[in-house]
Amino acid sequence: MKNIELSASMMCANFACLRDEVKNLESAGIDIFHIDIMDGSFVDNFGMGYQDMAFIKRNSTKQVEAHLMVSKPYNYLDILFNLGIDIIYIHPEVDPDPATTIEKIHQHGAIAGIALNPGTSISSIEELLNTVDRVLVLGVNPGHAGRKYQSYVDKKIEKLLALKSEYNFEIYMDGAITIERLDKWSLLGVKGFVLGTATLFGKNRCYKDTLLEIRTREVSFI
Repeated sequence: MKNIELSASMMCANFACLRDEVKNLESAGIDIFHIDIMDGSFVDNFGMGYQDMAFIKRNSTKQVEAHLMVSKPYNYLDILFNLGIDIIYIHPEVDPDPATTIEKIHQHGAIAGIALNPGTSISSIEELLNTVDRVLVLGVNPGHAGRKYQSYVDKKIEKLLALKSEYNFEIYMDGAITIERLDKWSLLGVKGFVLGTATLFGKNRCYKDTLLEIRTREVSFI
C-alpha cells in the first residue's frame, strides 16, 4: 500500500450531480478535494467559485484545498478562511509579498503551499522553501484540464527532491498524472498527486476501483 495522498481535481467533476460526485469520491477513499480558483487574468480561464467550495466543504469530512491561480492571492485569503479551507496554494510570481501571504495562512491554522508553473524556476522561489509546508509542481501549463505533460518538469522535481533534505516541505504534483507517472514519482519521494482526467474522471470506471489500483499496485523502478 503506497503511503501517498490523493486529491480529486474537482474542476473535472460532473457539476450536474456534484453532491453525488463528492459522496462517491469520499466513499472511494479520496484524501483531499482540490479546487482551482482562477481569475481570468493569471490564467486564461475561470475556475470554481466560492459557492462550490462551500458546498464541497459542507458535504464532506475530507480536507479541501484551494489552488489560487489568481493575481494578488492575499486578497482572497479571508474568504477562504471563513469557508474553512484546509490547504492553500499560491503562485509567488504574482504575489507582491508572498512571505506575508504564507505567514497569514499559517496564522489562521491552514496549510500553506506554493505552486510552480512549468516555466517557473526553483531559484526564483528557493528562499520561500523554509516557510511553506508543501510545493505543488504543475506538470502542465495551467488553466485548462487535459493539457499535455511537459517532460522538462521532471528535472524540477528531481531538484526539489534533493532540496527536501535542507527544508521541511513535501512535494505534490498536479497535471496529467497518469498511474505510471504516479508510480514513478511516489517511489522517489513525491507525497501526493492531484488526479484529473488522465486517471480519475471520465474513465467509465468507479472511483473506488481506480483509487484501489493506484494504492495497491506493486511497482519497482530503476
